[in-house]
Amino acid sequence: MVIIEALISPQQVAEYTKILTKVGWGNGTKTAMGMAADVKRNSQAEPTDPHVMALANNLLARMGEHASLVSAVLPHKIFPPCFNRYVKSETYGYHVDASIMRLPNSQEVMRSDDSMTLFLSSPEDYEGGELLISTDFGEQKVKLKAGDAVVYPSSSLHRVTPVTKGTRLAAITWMQSLIPNPVTRQSLFEFDKVIQDIAQNDDIDRNKLDRLHNVYHNLVRQHSVV
Repeated sequence: MVIIEALISPQQVAEYTKILTKVGWGNGTKTAMGMAADVKRNSQAEPTDPHVMALANNLLARMGEHASLVSAVLPHKIFPPCFNRYVKSETYGYHVDASIMRLPNSQEVMRSDDSMTLFLSSPEDYEGGELLISTDFGEQKVKLKAGDAVVYPSSSLHRVTPVTKGTRLAAITWMQSLIPNPVTRQSLFEFDKVIQDIAQNDDIDRNKLDRLHNVYHNLVRQHSVV
C-alpha cells in the first residue's frame, strides 16, 4: 500500500469538485461486476459526460507526471478514472476488484494489478467513508486529505464504510503494471527510492549513481512484460 501525497493540487481539487457538482450521476451498482454489485451503494458520475471525460484525461495526465506513482506501479495500462460519490448511509461492502477489465469503447482488455483511490473531499467534510483494506498485517483504515491518493493491490479485499454525515467524493482507477509480480514490483520501487535519495547527495560519485541506474533499468527490462 503506497500513499501518494498531493497527486493533485488544492486548486485542482477545487476545480474537480466544482465540475462534479454540475454533471449527471447514475446508480453506482450498474458499474459493478459480479458479486460486487450486491454490496455497492453509491453514485457514479456519468462516464460519457464530456466534462467527466475531461476530468478523467486530466487525472491520467497527472498520474503520468507523478514520479512516485510511476515508480510504485510502473504502469502499462490504466483504466479511465471513474468518479464516485457517497452520501448518508451509502457504502460499499467487502469486495475484490475484477481481475480482467475491458477498456471502454475498445476490444482491449487489461489485468488489474493495482487499484487507486484519489480522495476529493476533505476528511472534515464527511463522517465515516473510510477505505478499509485487508492486508496480511490486518485491516488498514485509509482516509486521506483531499488531493492525496492511495495505491493498493487490486487482489485485496476492501470496502468503504457507511458515510454517516456529509458527502464523500473520490476518483478510482485500476492499473496493469509492466512488472506482473507484486514482490518484484515492490523491490524495484524500494530500489528506485534509494537511488533517488542518494541522488540528493551532492557529494555522490556520478559514476556510482550511473551504475545503480544501470542495474535498476536492467532489472526492469528483465522482469517487464509488455
